[in-house]
Amino acid sequence: MVTEQEAFWNSSSFAVVTDRSKPAMKWTVNELKKRGKDVHVIDLSRHPDPEAFKDVSEIPDGVETAIIGVTRTEPADIMRFLKERGIKRFWIHWRTDTPGTKEMCKGSEIQCITGKCPMMYLGSGLSIHGLHRGIAKLVGKY
Repeated sequence: MVTEQEAFWNSSSFAVVTDRSKPAMKWTVNELKKRGKDVHVIDLSRHPDPEAFKDVSEIPDGVETAIIGVTRTEPADIMRFLKERGIKRFWIHWRTDTPGTKEMCKGSEIQCITGKCPMMYLGSGLSIHGLHRGIAKLVGKY
């Protein structure tokens, strides 16, 4: 049976919002690109990647899904803006959810995954994320 977290990656287009405080966000982008997904990176760090968007308002129309991993900005503000742009599926990176994101996730209008690292579900093979995935499955937290 496919979990909600595994099914999340079935979208074809993703906005990945990062401030580079969570290294797994870069790995998430790389893995999504390897899978042929349409990935739009929004880098809110002090020194953004030149190839990334610098503001969430720059993402094109039609993006279906967002992964948010920021610690220097309120992620709920980003969620609100992206929801207005039509995004209804959100993954809030492990240890970046806030009371604001929890409140946003209460409504039935959007799908939210919180408290999980995306790479635990995207990664493959032998890695720290693969080890984490194996342990989570053993203890029933996958």
